[in-house]
Amino acid sequence: MDLAYILVNIAALAAIIGLLIYMQKKHFSFSKRVFTGLGLGIVLGAILQAVYGAGSEVLSQTTEWYNIVGRGYISLLMMIVVPLVMVSIIQSIINLEKGSELGKMAGWIIGILVGTAMIAALVGIGSAAIFDLNASEIEAGQAENDRGTMLESRLGDIEDLSTPEKILSFIPSNIFLDMTQQRSTSVIAVVIFSIIIGIAVLGLRRKNPEQAEMFTNIMNSIYAVVMRIVTLVLRLTPFGILALMANTVANTDVAGIMELGKFVIASYVALAVMFIIHLVMVGVFGLNPMTYLRKVLPVLGFAFTSRSSAGTIPLNIQAQRNSLGVDSGIANMSASFGATIGQNGCAGIYPAMLAVMIAPSVGIDPFTPGFITQLVLIIGISSFGVAGVGGGATFAALIVLSSMGLPVALAGLLISIEALIDMGRTALNVNDSMLSGTLTSRIMKKLNLKTFNDKTAIEQETSL
Repeated sequence: MDLAYILVNIAALAAIIGLLIYMQKKHFSFSKRVFTGLGLGIVLGAILQAVYGAGSEVLSQTTEWYNIVGRGYISLLMMIVVPLVMVSIIQSIINLEKGSELGKMAGWIIGILVGTAMIAALVGIGSAAIFDLNASEIEAGQAENDRGTMLESRLGDIEDLSTPEKILSFIPSNIFLDMTQQRSTSVIAVVIFSIIIGIAVLGLRRKNPEQAEMFTNIMNSIYAVVMRIVTLVLRLTPFGILALMANTVANTDVAGIMELGKFVIASYVALAVMFIIHLVMVGVFGLNPMTYLRKVLPVLGFAFTSRSSAGTIPLNIQAQRNSLGVDSGIANMSASFGATIGQNGCAGIYPAMLAVMIAPSVGIDPFTPGFITQLVLIIGISSFGVAGVGGGATFAALIVLSSMGLPVALAGLLISIEALIDMGRTALNVNDSMLSGTLTSRIMKKLNLKTFNDKTAIEQETSL
């Protein structure tokens, strides 16, 4: 009997996919198809949970089948991240008019990412204060205790690394290992390796222009092929979002959300405030915040459902280049750096809120100038190298809490709402990387204002 229910659920997903395909054939915009998939995914997930109940065998097997579409799409995105980052950055550097621009690009991008992470920490502290969050008010069950024990076991590995060693981990020693994304800093390592290749080609151009020209032509051809692969994969975005959202809603722990509702609300208030700060920064640099918002929403929708900053890199780069008019090299670098550096949600707001919430449990007043200053500085430093996939916030929280002398096990109290909060955090992370690319391009006078202000430019991105 269970098999019949599962087949009905699969048929429901297939029918919605058929609708999205029909919309594509009728030339509905990419944005409309993405948000249709998102909305119908929420409805489908809610119906599945209402009919079968969270944790039921039918629902468990249904989500496994849905994962073929949802997680399969993320796997395809992760497949193209490394070749896209590597080829894009090499191609961008060898086509630079001035080699000196590279340092300025990297400096502005990293500066904006880390600077906004520190601002996000202050926003997180403020939200925790307004909502009076306190870890002692949360009742710990078996799952929470198990989670706390696991976090303490992971802490040993993190504490063994000093800050210089963490920075050293960015440098690639085995680029083939990093191409498999086996380390949390693998993307940054690939970026550094690609920059070295690009600089080498610039040097070769002065000594042996013929060989440099040959390499440049080959790289431009490879870049064209890689971008075509990206286009093919991105066509699947509405389907991936549909399945991911259906699974997320279907497996949401409603009871856990109700119990920890105050922390959920406080988190999303902080995320919303930081997002508004991003839009204000766009306006300060003479750009229309609403135009920016409209063009980044499809990417943020995917980031929200996938909970993967790294997996969003291809969409991120495409949107920056085609919709926002960001310079190609800056778009590639900001999307790559933004997946692991200065993540406003995971490395900024979340650890700050946890620190403020946990501090009173060990007799520390979290609202003294000394505590706040130390917390903000630690968050700024530790925002380097946060993994761009689900779990990166936990890694950041472990570093911050241990550096502040706070018990990390108490972070396990939030396990039941982790996925729900992580969706919003990831969307903010990705928006910050797009913001850094847009502002850096504006500062360096490389932003194509005609493309940025062109309302139809978002449609060009969607003719995938």
